[in-house]
Amino acid sequence: MLHADDVWFRYGAAHPWVLAGVDLRVEAGEVVGLCGPSGGGKSTLGRVLAGFAAPVRGRVTVDGAVPRTRRAPHPVQLVLQHPERAMDPRWTVRRVLAATGAPGGDVAALDRRLVDPTWLDRHPHEISGGELQRVNLARALLARPRHLVADEITASVDAVTQAAIWDLLLQHCRAAGIGLLAISHDRPLLDAVASRVVDWEPVDA
Repeated sequence: MLHADDVWFRYGAAHPWVLAGVDLRVEAGEVVGLCGPSGGGKSTLGRVLAGFAAPVRGRVTVDGAVPRTRRAPHPVQLVLQHPERAMDPRWTVRRVLAATGAPGGDVAALDRRLVDPTWLDRHPHEISGGELQRVNLARALLARPRHLVADEITASVDAVTQAAIWDLLLQHCRAAGIGLLAISHDRPLLDAVASRVVDWEPVDA
């Protein structure tokens, strides 16, 4: 289980709280939606859950323990709306995927619906936004996470691509028992993909 237990966070002592007493649980294999307006702290929570920022108070645990990631990828992987911002534009897709530390055989055996082998020797700007988001998801899945945070991952693609990406992601999460936190302001989308939806309440100014 992924558990944010009374998590507080702010960007420095002189700044207001962005997260205040957050308690959130995502079970293994569960899909939880987190719905709320833009700018309310949802993305900050995603960064804290995935270890990119540390809580000022409270803690984040996976299966009851605080993640230790010195020798392994973080068990909570974060996938963002704009995949091009998460990749070195000088790297090929093959190198982007290999950077996860996954054995070469795993890269070769990737689901072709996620990553077409013809993309492997291209650079990020040489494939479409929807294709690049598939690469971003594949990279997260290669890390063999226990949980995945999907932050507005299809907000920038058309409806057909959106449906295809979510279908693939849900299939992979179900097959591997990965807990998924889907962050979005799009309530109908979350109602369609999640088993339960949490309404996010931003911290009062």
